[in-house]
Amino acid sequence: MPERTNAATPMTATSDQIVAIAARADMTAFEALFKEFGPRIRAYLLKLTRDGQAAEDLMQETMLAIWRKAGQFDPERGQASAWIFTIARNIWIDAWRKQKRPAFDPDDPALTPPAEPEAQDVLELKQSGAALHAALKTLPQEQVDLIRLSFFDEDSHSTIAARTGLPIGTVKSRIRLAFGRLRTALEEIK
Repeated sequence: MPERTNAATPMTATSDQIVAIAARADMTAFEALFKEFGPRIRAYLLKLTRDGQAAEDLMQETMLAIWRKAGQFDPERGQASAWIFTIARNIWIDAWRKQKRPAFDPDDPALTPPAEPEAQDVLELKQSGAALHAALKTLPQEQVDLIRLSFFDEDSHSTIAARTGLPIGTVKSRIRLAFGRLRTALEEIK
């Protein structure tokens, strides 16, 4: 039967290195961890990025994150290598998301304010608004209220029926009747 040695297994050595980094900011442990995992992380990230420089940068960022987050590692919750590669994967995902986000374009038409309307258009809008107000004054108040609820407050016909206590069919027919009267009144004003 082979004799057991007391030498630490690579998995416990890695865990011990991370614990030493967390406890004492042990640079020797970090250097050993870097030598062991740096090339492996770089190879893993190279598969994901297919870009040598990006893989190198992300590996460096991963190692810095390991240095900063060493205190969060719990050997009871899993293997040190899984924890390390999870950090590497998360850093890659963050970098990928940043890369996919469109760059800010100050010339984007969505960000420019609308042009000021021409004087003729402003006059037309005012005249149309005045004509509409004059036409609304020719309607009975009940029809004005229904039009206001439907088009200015944007209530559905069922909501208007509930608010006014009228059947929904009555609401619809009265709104239709009000539109017919508005159309006639607007034609007479013009």
